[in-house]
Amino acid sequence: MSFDYHHLFLVFTAYIVGAASPGPSNMRIMGVAMNQGRQPALLLAAGVISGSIFWGSMAATGVSAVLAQYAQALGVLKTVGGAYLLFLAIKAGRSALTSNERLEKEIAAAPKVSGFSLYQRGLLMHLTNPKALLGWIATMTLGLGPQASPKTVGIILAGCAVLSVTIFCGYAIVFSTAPMIRGYRRARRWIEGTLALVFGAAGVKLMFSHS
Repeated sequence: MSFDYHHLFLVFTAYIVGAASPGPSNMRIMGVAMNQGRQPALLLAAGVISGSIFWGSMAATGVSAVLAQYAQALGVLKTVGGAYLLFLAIKAGRSALTSNERLEKEIAAAPKVSGFSLYQRGLLMHLTNPKALLGWIATMTLGLGPQASPKTVGIILAGCAVLSVTIFCGYAIVFSTAPMIRGYRRARRWIEGTLALVFGAAGVKLMFSHS
């Protein structure tokens, strides 16, 4: 069959808008990149990318669409995801209230976070984010019609996977540059305060949404 490249462009554009828009995963990658550097941010981004590809595969096979129809299952996912975002909000809030001198002492005394732990955090964040699930359902619904072939599904999944790597790793790379790191050190408490508000608002919205 011939491909409707205009339609594919529309699908990929919709995915870019959804994935690149500021949200908990992107802002967490930004914070880690500016605070800890490029490699930790890339490890966190790898977890987010894995979660995104997982939801994409589930959406392509119809599993997540079935899950989305069951209010109880989706409600549990929202509660877990909301609780995790509130946990991140508390951590960011504590950091915002901590002076630079005290924070440096705490970081020096704290055990080092392993690469796999950072990967796990990114994966957990995206797997417990119903917005990611529903966003993939919308993308696949937009991209797949009744005549869609397995090849079309594969092209959409592969294209979105490449975009996912580009977007999330791009955040990690851009925000780990020297100018960004210097800016973060100057405005760390304001940035962490903003993160706390974003995570807190997203967490509360998830936990108390019934739609």
